[in-house]
Amino acid sequence: MELITPAIGQIFWGGLVFLILLFLLKKFAWKPMLSAVNQREESIQESIDLAEKTKAEMEALKLQNEDLLKEARIERDKMIKDATATSKKLIEDARVEGQTQQTKIVEEAQKIIRSEKAAAIAELKTQVASLSLEIAEKVIKGELASDDKQKALAEQIANDISLN
Repeated sequence: MELITPAIGQIFWGGLVFLILLFLLKKFAWKPMLSAVNQREESIQESIDLAEKTKAEMEALKLQNEDLLKEARIERDKMIKDATATSKKLIEDARVEGQTQQTKIVEEAQKIIRSEKAAAIAELKTQVASLSLEIAEKVIKGELASDDKQKALAEQIANDISLN
């Protein structure tokens, strides 16, 4: 039983060593250990706060990026719509201009055709008049071949002149 029940001297010396050790630990080790633990706790808390702040900033940046993407998509769609409208307008303007040019060319061609037709008619009239004069000249020469016919024609012309 001696192993289970300690002697009084052992209790006294064990208690005295414990109190001295407790005093020394309190005097020299307890404050630095507490300050180290407190510093570690503060640094951990600062890291947690920084992580939460960074997480909040990342969420804000993510929302901002989504907004920017939406705005960029809207702007892109607007630009595409404007470009499409502009191209349609240019095509329509080109079509109208082409029709205008076509109309001008047709009108110019009709003017040229009319003027050439008038020139051809004038030339034809000139040729017809010339041919008529040649035919009349040949007919008159044939009828005026004899002196009797010349006298009769002269009298007829004289009668026509006096009647007028």
